[in-house]
Amino acid sequence: MNKWIVWSLTLLWILPVAFSAEAVGRKRKKVPEKATVEPSKYDKLFKGKKYETARGGFVTVHRVDGKVYLEYPLKFMGRELLLAATSTASSDNSVCTNGYKENTPMHIRFTLEDSTVQMRKVNAVVATKSAGERIDRIMEQNFSDPVIAQYKVLAYSPDSLAVVFDMTGIFLDEEAALSPVPKGSGLMEVTKSLTKDLSSIREVKAFEDNMSVKSQLVYKYSITYDKARVVTDQPLTVLATRSLLLLPERKMTPRVSDRRIGVFLTSKSYISDEGVPTERYSYANRWWVEPSDEEAYRRGELTEPVKPIVFYVDTLFPEAWKQPIREGILRWNQAFEKIGFKNVMQVRDFPKDDPSFDPDNLKYSCVRYVPTGVANAMGPSWVDPTTGEILNASVLVYNNVIQMLRNWRFVQTAQIDPLVSKELPETLLNESLTYVIAHEIGHCLGLMHNMSASASYPVDSLRSASFTAKYGTTPSIMDYARFNYVAQPGDRGVKLTPPDLGVYDEFVINWLYRPVYGVSTIWEEAKVLETWVDEMVSDPMLRYGRQQIAGRYDPTALEEDLGDDAMKAGNYGIQNLKYILSHLDEWIADDPEVTARRSLYVQMVNQYYRYIRNVIYNIGGIYLSDAKESLSPERFRPVEREKQKAAVVWTLQQLRDCEWLDNQVLLKKFPLGIMSSPVVVEAVGKQLMAASRRVALAASLSDEPYSMEEYFDDLYCGIWDSALENRKLTTGDMILQRLLLDQLNEQMRKVGGNRLGITGDDAEELFRELYAPSALDAECYGLDELLLTRFGTGGYGWQRPLDVTNLDESATYYYRMVLRIRDLLESKMKSFDAEDLPHYEAMLFAMKQMLGKQAQTK
Repeated sequence: MNKWIVWSLTLLWILPVAFSAEAVGRKRKKVPEKATVEPSKYDKLFKGKKYETARGGFVTVHRVDGKVYLEYPLKFMGRELLLAATSTASSDNSVCTNGYKENTPMHIRFTLEDSTVQMRKVNAVVATKSAGERIDRIMEQNFSDPVIAQYKVLAYSPDSLAVVFDMTGIFLDEEAALSPVPKGSGLMEVTKSLTKDLSSIREVKAFEDNMSVKSQLVYKYSITYDKARVVTDQPLTVLATRSLLLLPERKMTPRVSDRRIGVFLTSKSYISDEGVPTERYSYANRWWVEPSDEEAYRRGELTEPVKPIVFYVDTLFPEAWKQPIREGILRWNQAFEKIGFKNVMQVRDFPKDDPSFDPDNLKYSCVRYVPTGVANAMGPSWVDPTTGEILNASVLVYNNVIQMLRNWRFVQTAQIDPLVSKELPETLLNESLTYVIAHEIGHCLGLMHNMSASASYPVDSLRSASFTAKYGTTPSIMDYARFNYVAQPGDRGVKLTPPDLGVYDEFVINWLYRPVYGVSTIWEEAKVLETWVDEMVSDPMLRYGRQQIAGRYDPTALEEDLGDDAMKAGNYGIQNLKYILSHLDEWIADDPEVTARRSLYVQMVNQYYRYIRNVIYNIGGIYLSDAKESLSPERFRPVEREKQKAAVVWTLQQLRDCEWLDNQVLLKKFPLGIMSSPVVVEAVGKQLMAASRRVALAASLSDEPYSMEEYFDDLYCGIWDSALENRKLTTGDMILQRLLLDQLNEQMRKVGGNRLGITGDDAEELFRELYAPSALDAECYGLDELLLTRFGTGGYGWQRPLDVTNLDESATYYYRMVLRIRDLLESKMKSFDAEDLPHYEAMLFAMKQMLGKQAQTK
């Protein structure tokens, strides 16, 4: 039977019955309307509102009428998290560096207390070596996680497995630690005020183990430099990305650091259960690199890591830069392969069609393009504070880095490589940019600067083709040893660049990342690692020298130097500068405004200053070491007397004879300005004369000291050489003599009172001026604000300035020098050249004024 016929007959039978039943029901009573169900608290959060929801495996995020509601699973309460802020876009990238996290990510966890969610800062500094009820109670009572914010529970999720709370404020800049705007650094201070009615939440995202919120933040900002307001109430709009990352419960085994290895650190202190004092130590910052096949690895086979280190490269880079960037990243695979790993470092472009990818999310490590006029690059990283595991790293490459490379190559190698006299050709650009990226990736892998590396090479070895082919200019690309300024025009086949990776760099990767088997605790592992370092201490190429900023004592741990003898290297470098300067005007063509030649000329003057300054650091210098007592009992050793004495003589000779800097052919084409030689003489002369306190300290520590008396005698003989030898005055002579006169006048003015000395109310300022770098040093040695604020506290720090007031007897020698100069000028006045006589008469008049005598000449 046709199914439609059956259905028709059935309906004819059912429908009358149904209608009849309905009629009966109407007659009996009226059916009440269905009761209204009250919406839950959860539903009320969204009812009648415009909202957007992002769900991930970690949390659910809601954007509701401009607010951010976090739906946080109860199972993740108490789990450790990192909360970070990144600038994604801004109206002024000179204030906000897009792609950079201005503040260290917050290490937090959420706890549920009745109807309140509390945000707690994880106390990760204090740890214990053992477990037990006593230690647990000590930690609970003394080192608990402090509450830093709390949020009212608005509702439970429909399945009661999560709570919902309002976190809008933290994404609208209520938390200073999550601000995308820097506070400033050094002498610069940035202040800002948020315009709340113009700021808003723009986007929410959620993924497997993290979530992010993008906010548009509108500010007015001001900048103060050295207490002077330089920018006032300027508008600034920033698109900020805040990301919340769930840290894994399975933690990387930390690696205890060794002071003789230059790595970034995570500081710790531990409480013993044996009644011994609290001790401080630190973990080395490193990625979690473990073999995917441990048995194959232990058999000596190259093994893939469980989790590779992946860097994503910004698509905004100029196309010509992309391959050198890739090569700079992948270069570190050479070091990993030597310890049994392959394909650890991997490179990918920013994905085009992956909605989960966000370069500003804490989940991704990226190489970012920063289109500002800064001539630099940087490579910061961020870690799990409990273990030192690096979780995220960035390389920021500023637009003018190419200009920096061109300047370096020109002033340091144009004498031997004429290709750099024009725009850098592709081969040299790639070579130089790859080096910069590899250096920054080294930071991202945990390596700090090693400023003593280049001092291990004999200077003349840098003129050897075979030596430089094997070793480059330095044992570590983490040094600031740029290009081979020692090589002379006739040297053939000499390598002009640092190595791909130095032997020191490979040693540190081995120490950081090679697994240690057969140990049960991190302390047993530390003993094994210690023997690795013990074995290398006799090799000068593997020496680590901390970067010196606050106190610059060690002349073998400097930036921008080459070789083991600053005077010999300086002589070679100065010969090259003279050669380059003599050809600068002919080499640089197509420069109608002379801007390129003037810029390169300024770089050459700076380079000359560095050569001299490298030598001056030997005067009163002290070699520093972190060697173990059993292997080398000396932690410090003054620079040899002969070397200090030679450094004074060498420096004075340079200052008397630096008028070659004033190339008249070039200077006449530049805008009106002061000649360079007087500027250099004044800057260096002041530093030379201020070295007396350094000499006093070094002399007090030496068995064969370069004494204060000898130092002042060398100053006297060098500065007054023109009068002693009856030769014609140079410009340098006159400037040095005037500088010395000013110094003597200042010191004589301070003689008297309670004590014969130079100490005044500004003693602290004097110490700072003596040991800290000058403004010119900061510029010429790369000690900029980025370095000071972002790399200054990550390692073992540096030698701090010492108060040497009680050792300083310089006032006595200043007084004696005044007498000597007076007697010299009085005895020689009739023999001076007629053109020089007015200068000497003025000097003698000043000396007599200082001594309180009647101002007259014989």
